[in-house]
Amino acid sequence: MVKAGIRINKHTKVKLKTKKAVVLLSGGLDSAVTLYAAKRKGYKVYSLTFDYGQRHKKEIIAAKKIARLTKSAWRLLKFTMPRKGSSLIDRKLSIPKNRAFDKKIPTTYVPSRNIIFLSLAASYAESLGAEAIFIGANEIDFSGYPDCRLKFLKSFERTLKLGTKTAVLGKKITICAPLVKKNKAQIIKLAAKLGAPLEHTWSCYQGKGAPCCVCDSCRLRQQGFKMAKMEDPAL
Repeated sequence: MVKAGIRINKHTKVKLKTKKAVVLLSGGLDSAVTLYAAKRKGYKVYSLTFDYGQRHKKEIIAAKKIARLTKSAWRLLKFTMPRKGSSLIDRKLSIPKNRAFDKKIPTTYVPSRNIIFLSLAASYAESLGAEAIFIGANEIDFSGYPDCRLKFLKSFERTLKLGTKTAVLGKKITICAPLVKKNKAQIIKLAAKLGAPLEHTWSCYQGKGAPCCVCDSCRLRQQGFKMAKMEDPAL
C-alpha cells in the first residue's frame, strides 16, 4: 500500500521519490491539457506563466486559476522582449483575421519565444531538481510556428544535455510535449478524459471581453470542437 509518499508493507517503510516537472502554463487550451497530462503521469507540478507584453493578458488570469484548481505551485515571470516584431506584442500591427492556413508564418509569431520560455523553464527546473519540462506545443493544428515542432523540441533537449550541471552529474531534464502530434479534436477529447476545465481556458489572441472568433487561435479551437462534436464550455 502507498500512502502520502510512503510505501508500507509488513516490515519496512520506504520513502518514495517525488517526480517534479515544470509546466509551461499559458492559460490556453493546450497548456491546460498538458498540465493535467503531467499530473496524470504522477508529477508534482510547478506551473510557469509568462507576462511578456502580450495583448491577451486574460490568459494569465486563466493560468492562475487553472494552477489553483490543480493545487499546483504557480509562478509568473514578467519581462520585456528586446524588440516587438509581432502583432501579439505590438498594437500597431493588426492580428490576422480569417487568414488561410498555409506555410507562411503569420505576424503573430513572436521571435524565438519558445526558445526563451524553455530556457527560463530549464533554469527553474534545474534549480528545483525537476526531471521534466512539459510544453503544450503542437505541430498538427497550429499556425506554422517553427518553435512548436517536435524536431525543435528534441534539439533543445539535446542542448540541455550539453549545457547543464544536471546533465554533467549524469541526470537529465526531459522535454515532454504530449500534444505535439495530436490534432485539436484529439486534444479536446483528451481534455474531457482528463477532466481539464476548458471553461476556464482562454485562447483568443485579442484578449478582449469575448473571443474574436476570427484569429488563428480562435478558429483552430472552433474547428477542434466541431470535429470532436462537442460544445466549447468557454463560450
